[in-house]
Amino acid sequence: MEKSTVTDIEHGDHERRGTVWTATAHIVAALIGSGVLALAWSVAQLGWIVGPLVLLGFSCVTYYTAVLLANCYRFPDPVDGTINRAYIDAVRSYLGPKHVFLCGCAQYVNLWGTLVGYTITASTSMIAVKRANCFHRNGHSARCDASGNTFMVVFGLFQLVLSQFPSLENITWLSVVAVATSFGYSFIGLGLCMGKWASHGEFRGTLAGTSDVAASDKAFDVLLALGNVAFAYTFADVLIEIQDTLKSPPPENKSMKRATFNGIGLTTVFYLLLGCIGYAAFGNDAPGNILTGFGFYEPFWLVDIANICVIVHLIGAYQVYAQPIFARFENYLLFQWPDNKFIRKTYSVRVPFMEVGGSWSFTLSKLVLRTIFIMFTTLVAMLLPFFNAVLGLIGALGFWPLAVYFPVSMHMAQEKIQRGALKWFALQGLSFFCLLVSVAASIGSVADIVHNLKAAAPFKTVY
Repeated sequence: MEKSTVTDIEHGDHERRGTVWTATAHIVAALIGSGVLALAWSVAQLGWIVGPLVLLGFSCVTYYTAVLLANCYRFPDPVDGTINRAYIDAVRSYLGPKHVFLCGCAQYVNLWGTLVGYTITASTSMIAVKRANCFHRNGHSARCDASGNTFMVVFGLFQLVLSQFPSLENITWLSVVAVATSFGYSFIGLGLCMGKWASHGEFRGTLAGTSDVAASDKAFDVLLALGNVAFAYTFADVLIEIQDTLKSPPPENKSMKRATFNGIGLTTVFYLLLGCIGYAAFGNDAPGNILTGFGFYEPFWLVDIANICVIVHLIGAYQVYAQPIFARFENYLLFQWPDNKFIRKTYSVRVPFMEVGGSWSFTLSKLVLRTIFIMFTTLVAMLLPFFNAVLGLIGALGFWPLAVYFPVSMHMAQEKIQRGALKWFALQGLSFFCLLVSVAASIGSVADIVHNLKAAAPFKTVY
């Protein structure tokens, strides 16, 4: 098989202009999202010893397997081989068609589940803004209940508009804004936790974490915490798609490894600071969501700003996860019905003040199908508005297959590592251990969802 090089023909109509820093922006936008808000609670379940070790452990495993995955962007050679434009294409090249179905189920279900989680989180932050102002006006003991359904619909409407951008590269600016806001609410959350910690002047919490619950509840909470941490480090399902935005030279895998190091390094620092200082501030009473659990009532305006930053960030991060789903489904439709006017015919509408071309181009299939997809996602979020449980389940289901199993398997195929070799045993051991973690976290998350459903009514959940 003759090796190919990066040419205009290979690129087709997909112009790659990304750099290490734009890829870093996409990675941080994908990583620092809903998960960071649950880290103080997660550390509280695990305690002072296990909590930080779990954060560091997930960080190391995620970085290592991300490096393996970055090398699979091209086949068979990581530098000069043929491009795989999506995660599932890399699996097809290295592992064959038998693994494609399993990969597709894992990747796209996880991507979609992340969108559900982001919708829940954004609406929770919108509610927190409303409640913070209510508490400020009427006192901390006032009833300031609010339903999240209206806010989920508002968030969905924003996504309906943004979903009409053609691809991930057209919304790099949105990822940059998302990264800026993620740093904003991370710093505010960190500052509020440090202020609360300084106000009582002691390290709260225990070495073993929460202890005032039944043993069975403690076990499920620990498992749920593992799922939340796994969710916080999940971005493997969009890594190849992010790498596909990078220009070459230098080789894409080299740039992606640098971007991955930058992105995971930055997020790990924030995760450790927020998780550990949040636990020191609240101890075993750490709220499930550090910004919406009302561990802070004042200054209300700063809490509002932090939650607004969360909302803006998730508006951008949502598209980082949604665009690969759109691209895969629409490419499949084009392949199946190449001459269908509903799918292929492009319409243009003049848009005032639009810089390029002065018009917006779209196809009816994109307009209709993306709208239906976002409406369905919003509906599911309204039915299951359980922040920690949903995030934990998404993280648990996606972590092992996407972040560990497929990258490790493709690496062994690429390097032709023989069964029984020392490295084969080491990689299989890593994969098996991570499988056990994912299974355990899934059990904890499902148990929490079942518990919450017993007390919740569809479309009537009140915060």
